[in-house]
Amino acid sequence: MRHRKQGRKLGKTTKHRMAMLRNMVTDFLRLGRIRTTDSKAKELRSFAERLITNAKAGTLHARRRAAMVLRDKEVVRKLFAEIAPHFKDRPGGYTRITKLGYRVGDNAPISLIELVEEDYKPKSQKKKRTKKAKVKSTDAEAAAKGERGEVEAKSPKKEAAKDLGLMNAEEGVTPEATQGEGVVVEYEASAKAPNEPAPPAAAEDDATTKDIEPAKADKSEAKAPKSAEPEAAAEAQKADSEAGGEHEPGADAPPSEDESNKSE
Repeated sequence: MRHRKQGRKLGKTTKHRMAMLRNMVTDFLRLGRIRTTDSKAKELRSFAERLITNAKAGTLHARRRAAMVLRDKEVVRKLFAEIAPHFKDRPGGYTRITKLGYRVGDNAPISLIELVEEDYKPKSQKKKRTKKAKVKSTDAEAAAKGERGEVEAKSPKKEAAKDLGLMNAEEGVTPEATQGEGVVVEYEASAKAPNEPAPPAAAEDDATTKDIEPAKADKSEAKAPKSAEPEAAAEAQKADSEAGGEHEPGADAPPSEDESNKSE
């Protein structure tokens, strides 16, 4: 397994490979493009881009590091004066590899490696889409929609109940609930004439209140004698005690069986 083994050996020793890459990168930066095999072009790309990134710093230390690889002073000057300022805003990707086909003779794949000449244009950052909050319609809007005929369809169960007379069409209240509150709701029968006018709601309310008030009065009158009976009995006992003096509790009681036997 080739874990942590990077790069290509290209069939050469380390010294031979480094010397070859040093010469290739010098010619590449001098001419701006070079034609070679695919594997050598890919290895040269990483070597050249690291030099350009180092040159973008523009310090004396960066210049000395570049001079360790590039043995031509004119190429070092071109690298810091022309190539590095051209790629000042570009975050990497300074080279381009184009495949040209296969070489005649050994049939090796050939590629062209060159510096990117186009100016860098950063892509505009896409704005993040924010979810729009759903705005709930107010009562006024709902009423306006109802006037325009845009009210949503009601459930079929409620409509069927209204057709059968089991639910009030206007308020959606059943007759049983309205009777519990003391309000009588009259529903039109199916046999009723269509031209016959419906009685006003105010008259119905007056009639119901009139029927309820006498019923309450009768109940209060029926309860009154029950409460008066004990009061009358107490007054009668007081009158008897005043007229005849003290009243013995056992005087009016009939004689017991033992007393009757003794008397005989």
